[in-house]
Amino acid sequence: MKKDLPENIVQNITIAVVLESESPESKVWNVYLINEKGQEIQNVLVTSKGYGEKDGVQVQTSTLRHFIGNVAAHSFEKIEAIDEQVFGLTNEYWLSFYIDNIIYDKKYIFLPESIIEGNLILVPLVNKLGVIIGGMN
Repeated sequence: MKKDLPENIVQNITIAVVLESESPESKVWNVYLINEKGQEIQNVLVTSKGYGEKDGVQVQTSTLRHFIGNVAAHSFEKIEAIDEQVFGLTNEYWLSFYIDNIIYDKKYIFLPESIIEGNLILVPLVNKLGVIIGGMN
């Protein structure tokens, strides 16, 4: 039964949408996984999808699966590029990984219109501006 399973709470793992560069014509955004733990996380898998309403119509993006492999302690890995056109949707990232043969998973959700200039902060380890979910607890 579900109540008999350990909680395996995910801490010190961040998903960040980072502004890589910008010009008068466009902005380049990428999504990163940031491991702020003092230990490596292994067999990292991230699924991503967007969903919601755009122009009065319900839309859903394709579900993408990204196998990242191992992520060293206090480091980060790029998950994917992201287009500004999906910022008006709910963007969901479902992370799973192992530490010492124990599986952990967590869902990170960027709500519609949360990825805006007013929410940009300096992203730890990446040292660029972005919007984050998760992090040090």
